[in-house]
Amino acid sequence: MRLLRFVPYLAVLIGSQVVLAQARSGGPVSQVPGHDAVLLGTAWYPEQWPESRWEEDLRLMEAADIKVVRITEFAWSRMEPAEGHYDFEWLDRAIALAAKHHIVSVLGTPTATPPAWLTLKHPEILRVEPDGQRVTHGNRAHGSAASVIYREYCRKITEQMAKRYGKNPDVLGWQIDNEYGYALMSYDDETRGQFRQWLKAKYGTLENLNNRWTTAYWSETYDDWNEIPIPVGAHNPALMLEWKRFITTTWTDYQQNQIAVLRQHIAPRQFITGNFMGFFDGFDHYTITEPLTFASWDDYVGTGHLDTVYNGLSHDLTRGFKRENFWVMETQPGMVNWSKLNNALNKGEVRAMAWQAVAHGADEVGYWQWRSALNGQEEYHGTLVGADGTPVPLYSEVSQVGREFATTQEALQGTSPLSDVALLYSYDSHWAIQWQKHTEKYDDIGLLKSYYGALRKLSQSVDVVSANAPLEGYKLIVAPSLNVLPKNIATHLLEYVRNGGHLVLGPRSGMKDEFNGLLTERQPGYLAEALGGRVEQFYALEKNVPVSGTWGSGEASIWAEQLGSLASNAKTLLSYGKSNGWLDNEPAVVTREYGKGRITYIAAVLDEKLMAAAAEWMVQDSGIKPIFGPVPDGVEVSRRRGNGKDVFILINTTQEARNVTLPHRMRLLLGGKEASEANLGSYGVEVLVDVNR
Repeated sequence: MRLLRFVPYLAVLIGSQVVLAQARSGGPVSQVPGHDAVLLGTAWYPEQWPESRWEEDLRLMEAADIKVVRITEFAWSRMEPAEGHYDFEWLDRAIALAAKHHIVSVLGTPTATPPAWLTLKHPEILRVEPDGQRVTHGNRAHGSAASVIYREYCRKITEQMAKRYGKNPDVLGWQIDNEYGYALMSYDDETRGQFRQWLKAKYGTLENLNNRWTTAYWSETYDDWNEIPIPVGAHNPALMLEWKRFITTTWTDYQQNQIAVLRQHIAPRQFITGNFMGFFDGFDHYTITEPLTFASWDDYVGTGHLDTVYNGLSHDLTRGFKRENFWVMETQPGMVNWSKLNNALNKGEVRAMAWQAVAHGADEVGYWQWRSALNGQEEYHGTLVGADGTPVPLYSEVSQVGREFATTQEALQGTSPLSDVALLYSYDSHWAIQWQKHTEKYDDIGLLKSYYGALRKLSQSVDVVSANAPLEGYKLIVAPSLNVLPKNIATHLLEYVRNGGHLVLGPRSGMKDEFNGLLTERQPGYLAEALGGRVEQFYALEKNVPVSGTWGSGEASIWAEQLGSLASNAKTLLSYGKSNGWLDNEPAVVTREYGKGRITYIAAVLDEKLMAAAAEWMVQDSGIKPIFGPVPDGVEVSRRRGNGKDVFILINTTQEARNVTLPHRMRLLLGGKEASEANLGSYGVEVLVDVNR
């Protein structure tokens, strides 16, 4: 079995970073020179319709101010109907006709859906499920990302597309694959062999691997590399974590197989992105997005209505992958077809959702999809045009979004969100906690959301970044669940604190090393000395525990840790009340000045009231001010800054009218006037420019 290829990855990564650096000089890399700063788009599948229909589709798109279409990501069988026989003439016409209507194209590599002739000739490229069954043709993501044969076919079709359209002025950029096969892996001998070779390259010797994994436990010691399985279900935590890292490597290499051939043939102006899925945890997004020009994601609500806190958190997570503006390649056109209840979003909610994306750094919002195919697995999914080819009611709302985007282009040009507060997110920590929750109620994403909601309400801007990211620009760093905390990350965080930053750690922090093994230092591990305290014991709670102190009174739920061995200058901010005896009167939150900064440990899951008080203390202690000023409940305010201007976006997330008093007189771009107040109706939006800047 061969090792996964790394040299092409590194070479193209360097090249992509050069392109990235060149793009940065002109503003956000996701804003394409010569085009509107913020684009409205849709997914269009011309291969599914007679060419006689195309003109009317594009006319309706142009009338809605749609400026970009994403095409071809499922069109492999149309572009290569038989092996080595390519048919691109129809695509030439589709791209040219779109351009006639002032619409540019983003091409998706079609590798999420290999054609039937390929799976018939090479059934070995089809994934094998964990139960040993090989999947059949007729769905999507049925190819094996680890298959050498499949990758070669992916390379060939991508190369043919790149040669033909890499210099086409009407092609704006490229999307790799589609949602990366939900990161599904094949449990076949080829994948298993690659995994073992990957482990061998990393660990060198079995003695080293056995030592790092503590395989003496349950007689798991390996004497031959071929003994190491692909983990199915609960297994050795180290093996499980390395399998996830191998999945990340596999999909990164799968992606790079296509990026490499694209970069050989496309113009530097054409971007390369991939569409991700928010908090989907199939792989480490910080790794896989490195060689991309910028990240994109697919923003769906599913059942119910827009949770603006969670959705904003997901936008900021995506922006944090590369610490750059991003695209929303797909978003919900009213309803979906895959949820338990596929209700439609309320009138005005789709518009609010689009503007929230822009407010958090999106430079394109694309709807999936334009019109449903007349058959196939997604017939009931929401669209902008019905099966009969005429607009559905939502079309007018999306058209309004398009007009508003067009109105605000000059203001949004060259702007990005800028924050003083950052939350740290770690895939290693997330996986580690998910596998060993200790209580089924522990939800690390929910905990992240609680910190995010409380902090953003006060600061009005929060970044979400990797623990490896540069931190020196932030006044406050909060790591709610940094469970896996190796020494290099701890050193990075300590440097931030020494230089004057405020680091806040949440429960379960600093428990594990990079091999998902317990640290011999008590929590928070390598940060305990700086904290001047440690976790004496952790407890999964049967019932809520009273907590009180500097931040007021409330309750801890789900999880609590007993803090002790405090340094003389460590301060207790909250203590537990009567509980299980072990926690009674013990510290729940401690803080200590360290170097020029401060480190704080919150050892429990706090209720909403205490979380709000904690956030208020954090921002005040860190000298953080709101970017805009007070707004009514239910109104989200965001800022994009750049080119010497501040642009504020106000969104009423409710169906009730809200009036917002502005900090001073401002220009209302959607209202078309200057005013000291903004009146927002149901799901209302306003875009403001500071007339004094």
